[in-house]
Amino acid sequence: MLELKPNCECCDRDLPPSSPDARICTYECTFCADCVDGPLGGRCPNCGGAFVARPIRPPHMLAKHPASTRRVLGEKPECLALRGAA
Repeated sequence: MLELKPNCECCDRDLPPSSPDARICTYECTFCADCVDGPLGGRCPNCGGAFVARPIRPPHMLAKHPASTRRVLGEKPECLALRGAA
């Protein structure tokens, strides 16, 4: 089952399960479209893979298979700078 992380791992933007702006790599690293198209340059900072749009789980299936509530934040310099933590 695909893990629907609640945030962008780079800028920490909220990405609800219905967000059309969520992007994932083959390892389910999750980022927003702005970070993917901007500072990440279309490559996952964790694995170097490409991104695709994260599928949207239908609302009736969220009750049975809820989205994750665990927020994940990357430590790459480009992400720390976006969060003001550099």
